[in-house]
Amino acid sequence: MSKSYPSQYYRDYLQIGKLLDAQHPVSAEYGVDAHDELLFIITHQAYELWFKQILHELNSIRALMQQNPIPEHHVGTALFRVQRINRICGLMLDQISVLETMTPLDFLDFREFLTPASGFQSLQFRLVEITLGLENVQRLNIGRDHFYSRLDENDRKTVEQAEKQTSLFSLVEHWLERMPFTDMEGYAFWQEYRRTVISALEDDKATLRRNADNDEQIAQQLAQIDATESSFNALFSEEEYNKLREQNTRRLSLKATQAALFVYLYRDYPLLQQPFRFLDALIEMDENFALWRYRHALMVSRMIGSKVGTGGSMGHKYLVETSVQHRVFKEYADLTSYLLPRREIPPLPENVQEQLKFSFEA
Repeated sequence: MSKSYPSQYYRDYLQIGKLLDAQHPVSAEYGVDAHDELLFIITHQAYELWFKQILHELNSIRALMQQNPIPEHHVGTALFRVQRINRICGLMLDQISVLETMTPLDFLDFREFLTPASGFQSLQFRLVEITLGLENVQRLNIGRDHFYSRLDENDRKTVEQAEKQTSLFSLVEHWLERMPFTDMEGYAFWQEYRRTVISALEDDKATLRRNADNDEQIAQQLAQIDATESSFNALFSEEEYNKLREQNTRRLSLKATQAALFVYLYRDYPLLQQPFRFLDALIEMDENFALWRYRHALMVSRMIGSKVGTGGSMGHKYLVETSVQHRVFKEYADLTSYLLPRREIPPLPENVQEQLKFSFEA
């Protein structure tokens, strides 16, 4: 049976009137001709629209990942939605190029009228960070009180409510902790894998000693390999690993870390291909936000140099540091330090291999 719905008109459906009436340059109120303020407003409004869509996707992914167990096809849905966010991040990066058609002098025509408004006060971007799993201890040189002081009362309440929810980081961690195959009786995978990785690191040290140009260079590089080896060894001692977590050098649980590493190593098996692609998409998303922050920092440097930001931050310097410090899923990317060439990866027992394959009965 056909259904009858009210007819829609393009302008009304998209509420074009409201959209086009939402740009009110402040410079005009002071009788100043600042041509590029409209571009500045529209670009940032577009960002807020994309933040709204990103939050829509993230909250749907969180809902999927809160299930226990999570149906395999729902992991696929979560993957597609993370990939959508990554495409949106590409558009956000492109918007910076459009904004950079405004010169520093063009910006100075209206910058003084904006204080103390700042992107730091973007509620939606704060919600994106919190939903992903950014913790207050990660925020550079900004304690919780300072962070909240930049928001009005309503926004503070919204942020406080968001912080009570389980983040995507935690949900992915719990999902990995429930993954089978990594801890089975009579299965010596981790011992063999540990031996192989340590052997590879020792080979790296020997190669450095043969080819280093000077003692200072070899000392620095050997220290880096030693740090990698120490971090790797912690994967086999819950006590040592928990010490790293207490020092805030590790956030991901040991069980989740081992599961993620297992997925990376044996991703070619059909049953692990989708989990690998999901984790890889999370890393890409994390990198995309870091790239966006960094490109934003470069633009700010171009526009205001070393001046303080309108919101009171250190401007360019602060933004550059956040591009590194505010990453949420970096620990997954760091696991590549422990990967081996395929030919050196310990083979899995046949019964485990069979469980990791798709089987179809005739």
